[in-house]
Amino acid sequence: MPSLTRAVAAILFSSSLALTIPTASTVRAETYPSKPVRIIVPYGAGGIADVTMRLVADDMSKRFGQQFLIENRPGAGGIVGMQAAREARPDGYTLVMLGGGLTIAKALFKSLPYDIETDFTPVSTTASYGLVIATKAGSSYKSIKDVIAAAKARPGALNFGTINPGSGQNLSAELFRTMAGIDVTIVPYKTTPDLANAVLRGDVDVAFEYFAGFQSQITNNQMTVLATTGRERAGNTPQVPTVGENGMPGYEVTSWNGLAVPKGTPREIVTILNHAVVEALKSAPVQKFSQEAGMDARGMSPEDLHDRIRSDVAKWAQVIEKTGIQKR
Repeated sequence: MPSLTRAVAAILFSSSLALTIPTASTVRAETYPSKPVRIIVPYGAGGIADVTMRLVADDMSKRFGQQFLIENRPGAGGIVGMQAAREARPDGYTLVMLGGGLTIAKALFKSLPYDIETDFTPVSTTASYGLVIATKAGSSYKSIKDVIAAAKARPGALNFGTINPGSGQNLSAELFRTMAGIDVTIVPYKTTPDLANAVLRGDVDVAFEYFAGFQSQITNNQMTVLATTGRERAGNTPQVPTVGENGMPGYEVTSWNGLAVPKGTPREIVTILNHAVVEALKSAPVQKFSQEAGMDARGMSPEDLHDRIRSDVAKWAQVIEKTGIQKR
């Protein structure tokens, strides 16, 4: 049995000595995992989050001596995979990838066949990441202050590019417009490549997207990053100021990916999984990939992730209400 499992099991066993009869959940935790574990990713294979999960799963497989297998279940914006996870047995042998986009969905849709806040028990984050606000290389805009000043000087003249309405990128631009008190047109595109082409053609003045989406254009010096949207500067672009540093204190947008289990999974198993995920995130392959993709691979406690989910749902619900976006 790997050292992590032995350590946690020893703690659980010591605690159980005070009990006349060990509980069923403690017994399961002492032998967990005794068979392969599946991780449902509610999106297709090959994306940044999917690759991150595969690296984490590989580390956990080696750590426990049992396979942690990725099961991609795309469809209906993540609904298919989330439903499958909600209906799974709460025994620790099904995990599901969560993401910040699901907190937006909770705020945006009138009803969903699952509830991210009540149907799952969080395990840990696996990565967090902000957006970049980028413009075409050689643009006259050299900073966020320039963009805000131009928008105020010419109300309605500037275009901000994002992808689909209701996406994290789109709502981040809406929040920016609201907080800056400016009149700009937010133009949504179907895909990130469409958005990138719009920036390069000059159809939009600036665009809001995650670093990975614009990585090629940024590294090839076709785009300039004016600011990042996190609380702190991004590790892969330390020379780029945050929006808060660059003219709009208080503006902060970060998204995240993480893991959860169906509600009712024994607490002891959640604790074992949390420790394993946190350790897996420290591995060299995960750290290298995450840094290159503009992500911060760092775990957190189940309680902290629960609080993050609740605060994100409330935040995006407020943005949706203020901007007049219709619930679906």
